[in-house]
Amino acid sequence: MAPARIKRTRRGDFLVRLPAAERELLRRVPRELRTLLTEGDPSRDPALRRLFPPASLEDERLRAEFERLTRHELLAGRLAAAETMERTADAGRLSEDELLAWLSAINDVRLVLGTRLDVTEETTAEDFAELPEDDERVRMYAVYAYLTFLEDQVVEALAG
Repeated sequence: MAPARIKRTRRGDFLVRLPAAERELLRRVPRELRTLLTEGDPSRDPALRRLFPPASLEDERLRAEFERLTRHELLAGRLAAAETMERTADAGRLSEDELLAWLSAINDVRLVLGTRLDVTEETTAEDFAELPEDDERVRMYAVYAYLTFLEDQVVEALAG
């Protein structure tokens, strides 16, 4: 079994051991998430609707009121998590708050990618293996799979 990429230290912070290529991805992904969050249109993008689910599918008034009351706070939290991840992508150690921000940003990106790829519990890498290499879904799934792995690493470190 490979050593954990993220591990809690005796001091209570977290040691982060990631290769340079993974750190580059972790610098890029939050920027892309921030662009999507600030420029995207939830009424046209199912991935954004996944990040900002409505309070009701039937009651338009309730849905609008819920969005009015919660959207700004949800957006601010997601943007802050993305900023923290981008700012600390090269860090060798993270505080618990910083690692929790990573978890939030990773989860947001996974939700976006999973929605765009139509990932279900039955989806496997083989579902994407037969696609042509230049198909954008192959790259998206590779990022999704890596972030799933990293999310597991983060959760294990936080629980440890």
